[in-house]
Amino acid sequence: MPQGNRGMALETLISHANEQYRAKEMAVVYKRPTPVKILRTRGTQILKATLESASTVDYEGVYRGYSLQFEAKSTESKSSWALKNIHAHQIEHLRVCESVGAICFLILEFVPQGQIFYVPAQLVIRAWDAAERGGRKSIPYDDIAAVCYPLRPGRGVVLDYLSVVDELIRQTA
Repeated sequence: MPQGNRGMALETLISHANEQYRAKEMAVVYKRPTPVKILRTRGTQILKATLESASTVDYEGVYRGYSLQFEAKSTESKSSWALKNIHAHQIEHLRVCESVGAICFLILEFVPQGQIFYVPAQLVIRAWDAAERGGRKSIPYDDIAAVCYPLRPGRGVVLDYLSVVDELIRQTA
């Protein structure tokens, strides 16, 4: 699958979940548009475009008074998720938002296993920092499966990631 289209099925699933959360008045979460500068068009067709600036993360929203900031990623790897699939400015955004009280995470899909996980941002930030110091450049699937939260349908929502947010809020209360 081309790099640019990888994760589209996951993003569609998350979009449906976000619509269901909104309809149930549980949360308001939106996909953040990618800032694109159009360079050349023909009628209504875009022929050439470039990224205008680095974006932050894919999704932002509000749930129970908390800011939500998260990124969605999908991988075809069976063994690990490569840190090259997230950018330094996204790590910094997650780090700063979390430091001021936002709930930050990744929704990470391992396509071969048919598994989708809620991955706390701190796990990814620690792995990133270790990689910057010369450590491993990926997070093994087994590590993610051992400490992260599998996502499933629930509460009438196709991918109930907010059930994990609820659990984590309860743990810190």
